[in-house]
Amino acid sequence: MEFKYTKHQTARGSRPDDESFDKVFLIKNVTELRATYQVRMLAYMATKKGKKLVIQLPKGAKLHGSLKELRKNVPNVIKVERV
Repeated sequence: MEFKYTKHQTARGSRPDDESFDKVFLIKNVTELRATYQVRMLAYMATKKGKKLVIQLPKGAKLHGSLKELRKNVPNVIKVERV
């Protein structure tokens, strides 16, 4: 297995804020959410484990086009909740 490294030689990865038996949670306090490396990695992890990625955002938050495209590419994996 080959690890990806940052410029400071740290292995890249991502961890969810919480995880249950069927869901992986990511909590973000942003005005607009893009399909960042963190979001893509957690979506991949959720897919491999047979879980759903639940992203919790503030009520006024928008989804960037890149995240909308990712949701189309992996249907029934990413769920966005406004809290």
